Amino acid sequence: MKPTEIEAPEYFHKVVDCQWACPAHTPVPEYIRLIAERRYTDAYMINWKSNVFPGILGRTCDRPCEPACRRVRVESEPVAICRLKRVAADLKDDVAARLPPPAATRNGKRIACIGAGPASLTVARDLAPMGYEVVIFDSDAKAGGMIRSQIPRFRLPESVIDEEVGYIAQLGPVMKLGQTVGSLKAMLDEDFDAIFIGSGAPRGRDLEIPGRQEAAANIHIGIDWLASVSFGHVERIGRRVIVLGGGNTAMDCCRTSRRLGGEEVKVIVRSGFEEMKASPWEKEDAMHEDIPILNYLVPKAFTHEAGRLTGVTFEKVAAQLDEKGRRRLVPTGEADVHHACDDVLVAVGQENAFPWIERDVGVAFDEWGMPLVNEATFASTHPRVFFGGDAAFGPKNIIWAVGHGHDAAISIHKLCQGEDVSVRPAPGVTLTSGATITTFPSTLVTACRFATRPRRSGM
Repeated sequence: MKPTEIEAPEYFHKVVDCQWACPAHTPVPEYIRLIAERRYTDAYMINWKSNVFPGILGRTCDRPCEPACRRVRVESEPVAICRLKRVAADLKDDVAARLPPPAATRNGKRIACIGAGPASLTVARDLAPMGYEVVIFDSDAKAGGMIRSQIPRFRLPESVIDEEVGYIAQLGPVMKLGQTVGSLKAMLDEDFDAIFIGSGAPRGRDLEIPGRQEAAANIHIGIDWLASVSFGHVERIGRRVIVLGGGNTAMDCCRTSRRLGGEEVKVIVRSGFEEMKASPWEKEDAMHEDIPILNYLVPKAFTHEAGRLTGVTFEKVAAQLDEKGRRRLVPTGEADVHHACDDVLVAVGQENAFPWIERDVGVAFDEWGMPLVNEATFASTHPRVFFGGDAAFGPKNIIWAVGHGHDAAISIHKLCQGEDVSVRPAPGVTLTSGATITTFPSTLVTACRFATRPRRSGM
């Protein structure tokens, strides 16, 4: 049988929809065939060279590949692409001998990665074996970023994080953990040839409604609370818990509350059930744990007594189309409803925070405080500064951060070689040196990066 023809990107539009839909373009049919043959280690390495974190993503990925799966044309459900990554990760043998070794010599180029999350780790994974000195900065004591701080341990064991982050650490990047970067200007004054910013979207949005300050002791920002749970600072919660928000963070908050003593846990959302940003399987998992999801309720006030939270008052709304066909929420005119609770977790969104980036260093921002980033090259308006992951376009999933990291690594490599970063590699070209190919042919450092890619709208 002849190998599949993959030289033209259009091929993937036609017959490998799942691979094209994956931001890292993981070769889904290839690794599923290997799993079917019980070649789990081979399947794991196919994943590792493209999506970098197979064991982590096999438990947490947002699965953009599955809605694109052609199986849904003849069946009601797609192939379990995501869970099959976990199968390969859990059943593989020791892969140490199959990983690329640290570079024998340096190429004289230094790259700073700010933030030790999935985007920065992907940049390090791609560049370190090529001889780049990659220095990773993070304020946390362990690398992983939101993988480690925001995903509950019942979904993602820390041992899996340690293993797959460890594979990258073994490639030789300098890990400056427990160190906060306070000034981009100061970083630019150091001898770094390029700086990659993968600092995530670390600030959870608050809900400033009446009673917020008076009942502050029992109102928690969702992502901060999840991080406190992950690092062992929080071990219990009140019996009655309300989670405000309809995204995946809200689903993690409500299910974690169940495990910390919450007996009566509710998720309350201003939108309809179908419009919630949480993945369908995340909502299903929450409901399977007897956590109700109440929709079309807008929080109006936190109620309190003697400085202690007693509940939340909500206004009932309904969805209507305006004269331009746009959907909006309008009050129904019904009486407000009150839900009693002991604690509230606010998970209504996340924001980027760049107080450490001076506004006179050449990095331009838009009116919402987001950096202006090229969607193809991930370059900022400063020639040596690149962004990726949530820091570039706002909160997305780990697999998007990996895709960003791959593309940014290509740009950084081109910059350091004096090439035009806007000229992207042809299909099938990998970011790796000849020496790496010679010493390690079976697991090239970077997955194929296609020359033409769909625009990342809405990011």
